[in-house]
Amino acid sequence: MDIKFTHVSKVFGKDTIALEDVTTTIKTGEFVYLIGATGSGKSTFMKTISCEVLPTSGRVMVGNYDLARMSSNETAMYKRSLGIIFQDFALLPQLTAFENIAFILEILGLSPHDVRYHAGEVLHEVGLWSKKDLLPSFLSGGEQQRLAIARAIVTEPDVILADEPTASLDPRTAGAIMDLLFDINAAGTTIIVSTHNMQIVNEFRHRVIELSHGRIQRDDPNGGYSLCKN
Repeated sequence: MDIKFTHVSKVFGKDTIALEDVTTTIKTGEFVYLIGATGSGKSTFMKTISCEVLPTSGRVMVGNYDLARMSSNETAMYKRSLGIIFQDFALLPQLTAFENIAFILEILGLSPHDVRYHAGEVLHEVGLWSKKDLLPSFLSGGEQQRLAIARAIVTEPDVILADEPTASLDPRTAGAIMDLLFDINAAGTTIIVSTHNMQIVNEFRHRVIELSHGRIQRDDPNGGYSLCKN
């Protein structure tokens, strides 16, 4: 699904401008880095796509979904097409790795057989099958991030939004996490990564959208991490 922002602005309160006249299109299957200083609008950009925030003005289309004009049923269907990877992993600490995945599938109403099959399949995919019976607290940071990715992809989403997926990881582990995301992207999933990780952006070149004060300052199809000064 293409993601299209057309003259999108978001104002919080009376005068806190988070996004200002943002117009851009992210094509189906693209891999995009979203960069910018703290407060540049990255989080609002991502939350607009996930429907946590509605624009004050302008239009956001994701595929055939007009995000500001969806019914509750359409919103529910749309959100199933998204996978979200949180910076703090947001795993359920009382559930094992397997149960963290199964929980999502049970909410969707899959049969016990299908839950076991799909949860096992995705844990194999991210290399965590041998850790399936462990609680998140017994997993390393990299393994917890892999589990967060597994949870995000188990519903086979069209779009994945990743918020700082390599934060607090050592460079080797961060590279392995990015390799996993690239593999998922290669299968056709659109991925948007919000990041401050200069090394990752410079080493693994993809499209870069840079935000500053809520505006797009740079849109480079094969960019590196070099913030504009303004």
